[in-house]
Amino acid sequence: MAEIVELIFLGMGVGALSGFFGIGGGTILVPALLFIGYDMKMAVGISVLQMVFSSIYGSYLNLKKGTLDIKMVLMIGLGGFAGALTSNLIVSALSSTTLEWIFLGFVLFAMARMFMHTANHGETEVKSAHPVILFAIGMVLGAFSISIGVGGSILLVPILAGFLHVPLKNAISAGLFFVVFSSVSGLISLSVGGHIDYVHGILIGVASMVGVFGGIWLKHVVPVVHHKRFLMVFYLIVSSYFVYRLVVV
Repeated sequence: MAEIVELIFLGMGVGALSGFFGIGGGTILVPALLFIGYDMKMAVGISVLQMVFSSIYGSYLNLKKGTLDIKMVLMIGLGGFAGALTSNLIVSALSSTTLEWIFLGFVLFAMARMFMHTANHGETEVKSAHPVILFAIGMVLGAFSISIGVGGSILLVPILAGFLHVPLKNAISAGLFFVVFSSVSGLISLSVGGHIDYVHGILIGVASMVGVFGGIWLKHVVPVVHHKRFLMVFYLIVSSYFVYRLVVV
């Protein structure tokens, strides 16, 4: 019973972070599951299943609030779906330790991008990119991010905000919508390989929907400059834990 309560609160917390930062939730859920004793590959499977719940519900809420431009991110999402189908092959081929190093690399890259000055472009015209390029970006993000239990938005958000001039809050909404494609595809792929713990994954996923609602509400209240600072703190905590886990322990 205590474990169930622990997982419910974990799901609610992950959901809140998912809605606030536009992430699938794996960036915090995977380290948390490792901390309480799950193997890396099983943690990845639970995380992917949770992301299906949080990303679909969160994207619905963002669409209602008018911050989600489906047309803009659709091609990237389709690429993410195609790329994530290969996640089972990647998870099966690599060791848990290798996956953890890749996870740390993703987080450090996101931190580096957030350290760079990325202004909130506001009314600046959003840049366009060729659909093939957008599809390729999504495919790469989908393949490798799902393999480490994250949705890919921790890299997609900096790309949209920093290179295509998408306002930060809209980029965060687009990032969460991208997770819909990558997580559903990843769920299909990882299910084939037997890497999904459905009972705990569904429990955390349903609980995360409660947190998503609060996180998205908070996202629209907090100023952009403070939002970026919270993102940096978030990335720093997660990366510090993995450095400790991989280097110190």
